[in-house]
Amino acid sequence: MARTLIIAGNWKLNHTAAQAKAMVAELKDLVADVTTIDMVLCPTFTVISSVAAAAAGSSIAVGAQNIHWAESGAFTGELNAEMLKDAGATYAIIGHSERRQYFGETDQTVSQRLRATLDGGLKPIVCIGETLEQREADETNTVLATQLDGGLAGLSADEVANLVLAYEPVWAIGTGKTASPQQAQDTHAFIRSHVAASFGDAAAAGVRIQYGGSVKPGNAAELMGQPDIDGALVGGASLKAADFSEILHNSQT
Repeated sequence: MARTLIIAGNWKLNHTAAQAKAMVAELKDLVADVTTIDMVLCPTFTVISSVAAAAAGSSIAVGAQNIHWAESGAFTGELNAEMLKDAGATYAIIGHSERRQYFGETDQTVSQRLRATLDGGLKPIVCIGETLEQREADETNTVLATQLDGGLAGLSADEVANLVLAYEPVWAIGTGKTASPQQAQDTHAFIRSHVAASFGDAAAAGVRIQYGGSVKPGNAAELMGQPDIDGALVGGASLKAADFSEILHNSQT
């Protein structure tokens, strides 16, 4: 089946409201002709509403970089699905490697956040990926299988079919290193095969798997041309309208 490419920009800890609005105003004009790709921007919590307002009238969707599993309660500093939707988000990134590395995210908390995201009516982008040490020890597939089994635990096949997974080799995030298109394709094919074994062929055919890890205008076309790569989760190159636009245009078929 044909899967629509989804390219999301993860702004991480960057852009004030004024910077965000200026970037989106520029980007809207640049990508007005991009009609075959789902476009998402994931800014910091404080500027979600500003980005959503600036993106109004365009095909650019807005996502959050994290989400909490509780609907309410004593969770200082956290935001739930209802709050994120109220701010204008329609997507939420879950389990990014930086959340796992610096803030104690586990496969179990990814599962809890994923359940809350789906129940709250947001679209999840679930991140998985191995470290350089794990890749060099030939543990990539084992690590990814464990993350998939834990993170997607309890989901139905239909829910999995509508997910976005983001494969991000941790060693390629912000380092300038990129998995070769063939390396990335091989890993994406493994992820899809594992989904098929766990949830069935229909779920595997439907789930969209992004590649993340130093995606740039110069490597986007070859990466997006691989049969099992259904988009990208873009970091640094999503902060500038011209760079992000070029990635989107280079990815169009």
